[in-house]
Amino acid sequence: MPVLVYTENADGKFKKSTFEVVSYARAIADQNNTSLTAISIGNVSKDDLNLLGKYGAEKVLNVSNDKLKNFVNQAYASVIAEAAKKEGADVVVLSNSFSGRGLAPRIGVKLEAGVADGVVSLPEQAGGKFIVKKTAFSGKAFARVELTSAKKVISLIPNSYKVVETNTAAKLEDFNADIKQSDLTSIIKEIVRSTDKVSLPDADIVVSGGRGLKGPENWGMVEELADLLGAALACSKPVSDAGWRPHSEHVGQTGIAVSPNLYIAIGISGAIQHLAGVSSSKVIVVINKDAEAPFFKVADYGIVGDAFEVVPKLISAIKEYKASA
Repeated sequence: MPVLVYTENADGKFKKSTFEVVSYARAIADQNNTSLTAISIGNVSKDDLNLLGKYGAEKVLNVSNDKLKNFVNQAYASVIAEAAKKEGADVVVLSNSFSGRGLAPRIGVKLEAGVADGVVSLPEQAGGKFIVKKTAFSGKAFARVELTSAKKVISLIPNSYKVVETNTAAKLEDFNADIKQSDLTSIIKEIVRSTDKVSLPDADIVVSGGRGLKGPENWGMVEELADLLGAALACSKPVSDAGWRPHSEHVGQTGIAVSPNLYIAIGISGAIQHLAGVSSSKVIVVINKDAEAPFFKVADYGIVGDAFEVVPKLISAIKEYKASA
């Protein structure tokens, strides 16, 4: 059961979620005593490609083509599926990122494979079965799903599996896939990224604010807390709808789904739509003056108090800790 892992990059650089998914794919390969091949699409340096061996890839297929300089969903899916056939891979693994969510079903169709998206742990393979644990109902629950097809496609939620170094020596190999014109009907001309911010889907820590902050003029303390923690900024839907914060920071069922190690919610009541997008967080801390706020029911830690009193004290304590460290 050879394994193929798609290693997503941003402007030629791999993100932490890429190393997570390679580590995860390595573990699946080890479960089945088989090989792991990685595929990289885009202009990535040899030094960065060699990094994939550090996390368990034995071979790296490098696809460098000007037509694929920017992400093209259908074309990328065709290339990955072709690589899976070349390597005889029975399992294809990728990150459950924005692009991964679009790729997984397309790859599944091309390989006639069963697809499990939003997976959060290693598959159970006892007795010849292949069972995965995945998010369900927009993140409000988990499901155990058995993939009975010969070939399988799995997308892993970021921050759900640890990065494991194996120091494998990866063999680099150029891969020239057959790119059909029909796969290039929609082409992304340019992607503009915010380079001064921590990416929400990949963030280890997320600090989020809601209507309890009363207005955009009060966001300074939230930004300061996020800067101190090296966290990404987020907000609830009413906040982005009101124009207090950009829609790119909206997390929830209709926004961005996040799964950080730590999620801090400030002045957010915890409507079910918001909880659906953050429930995969490992630790949730809620700061709200309403003791009956629904968010407290799912919080690991809760502070009942006015955010305008609690957050400045929290900032002061963090600064004091950092100064003494």
